[in-house]
Amino acid sequence: MGETVTNVSEYQAIAKQKLPKMAYDYYASGAEDEWTLKENREAFSRILFRPRILIDVSTIDMTTSVLGMKISMPIMISPTAFQKMAHPEGEYATARAASAAGTVMTLSSWATSSVEEVASTGPGIRFFQLYVYKDRKVVEQLVRRAEKAGFKAIALTVDTPRLGRREADIKNRFVLPPGLTLKNFEGLNLGTMDQANDSGLASYVAGQIDRTLSWKDVKWLQSITTMPILVKGVITAEDARLAVHSGAAGIIVSNHGARQLDYVPATISALEEVVTAAQGRIPVYLDGGVRRGTDVFKALALGASGVFIGRPVVFALAAEGEAGVRNVLRMMREEFELTMALGGCTKLSDITRNHIFTEGDRLGRPLPRM
Repeated sequence: MGETVTNVSEYQAIAKQKLPKMAYDYYASGAEDEWTLKENREAFSRILFRPRILIDVSTIDMTTSVLGMKISMPIMISPTAFQKMAHPEGEYATARAASAAGTVMTLSSWATSSVEEVASTGPGIRFFQLYVYKDRKVVEQLVRRAEKAGFKAIALTVDTPRLGRREADIKNRFVLPPGLTLKNFEGLNLGTMDQANDSGLASYVAGQIDRTLSWKDVKWLQSITTMPILVKGVITAEDARLAVHSGAAGIIVSNHGARQLDYVPATISALEEVVTAAQGRIPVYLDGGVRRGTDVFKALALGASGVFIGRPVVFALAAEGEAGVRNVLRMMREEFELTMALGGCTKLSDITRNHIFTEGDRLGRPLPRM
């Protein structure tokens, strides 16, 4: 495979070479002008460190817990759809890599492997990302199956009443490649998407996903499952407060990898507002643009309890299968450990707001009005 991969971002170019254009574009693109896609990365580069020196950093403990379950590091795997489009082993490979790394994998509703298949790869802490379909019986059945398969939490995606405008998918007339289906829905006759004049996925979402979804449905979801619910897609203080009131077990600050509404802020820019509003009542996680150990440290300094990574997983999967995903998790872990050492932190609770300064700090700007 030529040169050694030395960081997570390098997998993207390899994936671009290996994958058919339709597949690569599906994973890589953002909504419309892709301003937020760029900003999700660039906002991290405007946060700088205030490292503390002459601290004994001979042993570093990165362990933490998520919803009461111990994990090896605060770096987890986001839900990403259609992983068999990246590599024949798809979600199986990702599940094994996450388990080997001692961290969480979140399985997409639109996985190309079912909850039962992923559970069959062996032990591991797994969350299930849920899209709420118009047919609530389908939702109930899916949630039950995930629970029965040993999944530990639901990540409820709340930013997708309609699919964002992803112009690469429209140009490519995106559909799932032959032989692949939405495995969780196969038996329900919802497992295939039709060729459309624009994006086959956008048409599928328009036909199947419930646009009436509201906070009362978070309550409804709690009534049909004992699994804790993480609300994925909160980027404002107002919605953070509503998430707390709705009984959510946690929040994932996410803009859907910049694939839904363009010109929303980077998630790292929205994080502090959400953390402040949550008032420590529930944990807040961050998803979007995380590519380096330094990014993980910055998120934790701003109050996140952990981060989720998405695209790096599918790009590494496309490049090297399970070994690629293992390597991404290893590189992220090693970089984060090094950042902690050089920043003067030996455990996650040592990481404070004083370890960073943001653009807002430089300009003496208050947080957005709550």
